[in-house]
Amino acid sequence: MVGLRSLPAWRAARDHQQRLANVHLRELFAGDAVRAERLSLEAGGLLLDYSKNRVDDDALASLFALARDAGLQGRIDAMFAGDPINETEGRAVLHTALRAPRDARTLVRGEDVVPMVHGVLDRMADFAERVRSGAWSGHDGRRIRNVVNIGIGGSDLGPLMAVEALRPYANPRLRVAFVSNVDASDFVSRTAGLDPAETLFVICSKTFTTEETLTNARTARRWLLDSGADEAAVAKHFVAVSANREEVERFGIDRINMFELWDWVGGRYSYSSAAGLSLMLAIGRDNHREMLDGSCVMDEHFRTAPFERNAPVIAALLGLWYSEFFGWESQCVLPYSRDLHRLPAHLQQLDMESSGKQVRMDGSRVDHPTGAILWGETGTNAQHAFYQLLHQGTHFVPCDFIGFAQSHDDIGSHHDLLMANFFAQTEALAFGRSAKQVAAEGVPDDLVAHRTFDGNRPSNTILADRLTPSVLGQLVTFYEHKVFVQGCLWGINSFDQWGVELGKALASTILAEIESEDEPKLCHDASTNALIQRYRERR
Repeated sequence: MVGLRSLPAWRAARDHQQRLANVHLRELFAGDAVRAERLSLEAGGLLLDYSKNRVDDDALASLFALARDAGLQGRIDAMFAGDPINETEGRAVLHTALRAPRDARTLVRGEDVVPMVHGVLDRMADFAERVRSGAWSGHDGRRIRNVVNIGIGGSDLGPLMAVEALRPYANPRLRVAFVSNVDASDFVSRTAGLDPAETLFVICSKTFTTEETLTNARTARRWLLDSGADEAAVAKHFVAVSANREEVERFGIDRINMFELWDWVGGRYSYSSAAGLSLMLAIGRDNHREMLDGSCVMDEHFRTAPFERNAPVIAALLGLWYSEFFGWESQCVLPYSRDLHRLPAHLQQLDMESSGKQVRMDGSRVDHPTGAILWGETGTNAQHAFYQLLHQGTHFVPCDFIGFAQSHDDIGSHHDLLMANFFAQTEALAFGRSAKQVAAEGVPDDLVAHRTFDGNRPSNTILADRLTPSVLGQLVTFYEHKVFVQGCLWGINSFDQWGVELGKALASTILAEIESEDEPKLCHDASTNALIQRYRERR
């Protein structure tokens, strides 16, 4: 397999980075009066302003050439065609089919999957409407007032993020909570004050064998039965999202209350599948469909727009530009919306589980960095937490700022103040404040260095009118495709996650040792053996 650094365009991009390494953003803007206009584009309802990046036209041209040399268009076409591009697992990658319109066609092994996707969506919509209207009741006839989603990873992070993001669209009569951690405190805190007779559990696990999820599900089952309900009540208070019908039925959930997942949907890409059942329960069928349609808008933009005007492609290439040629290892996502406070966590899994790979698809070792350490927090909280490092630290961290022209909660001058900070921070990062400017303000000489901002720190700005279901769909899909593009350029498989397996296997062995009534023979390293023994003595 041809490595990234063997491509001719890679050498051209490296040369442009060396040329621009000491060029300041102040110079780039001063020399181009229309830079902000030229280096911005609209995709659906999102405006992407990438002008505050340390690139010029020639550098960008070399990055687009690199994408072409790497065969990116062919990989995009293969994904949308349903080819098995997840080669280590022999699977297609078709989260795009989850939001396709009814009249679309997407073939997997010769079968059009769109009708079955819409079949599941229709069943979800029917079920959601019955719960939301009160037609579906608990075992004693009382209305369902609480929904608790039990899952982990993609079965938790995506749906939780979306429920929080779309808070203004949720049914106020239905509380939706999420339990993911096997730490008992998670289950106890999320169910505190809930009435089991008014609570519906959505058990979300593709295999229905995930240990953390099944442990929490069994605890939920016992919690219901301990309230005085009988075994027959389980069918009224538990539904499943899974691909394993046999295990679902063994748990006691009626097969008609299982909503299907497929092997061509990866967990971190699954929030728009049946894994989003809790989300549909919260916001209803129409808002859920609007979100899927928004994703479809970004899918079509990504599939058809030329690279030079393709938002996910541009964002991906800029991320690669900084990791490959500048050696910067992290990226910060900063939503200036409290409703998006779980977006960084969702994007952490999406990006770091997809791109945290050390071998190419053919098994050969990569000779370049892959994947950024992704982190973030909402503005303006983040400004009072870690912006010191972003502005004056020795680490350079490219940032994505996400903001909205309108707020759902229009109170006084709150939103204007929020957005004033939003715009100010990207300006400060890019242009800083020179020592000469600081001194001219009358700052004492011994403090000038402390109050100087070098600037030249890059950022993207994503601006939309309002955080609607459609805009959320577009935003998440933008990042999905950005991650895919970077994986294509690095030659890695963005859709497997073998790195999570070893810890799971070791945990199973250690659990048996911890729970053994006899003194177990511990065969780990000296540190792990001693720690297990200490835990057994003191638990």
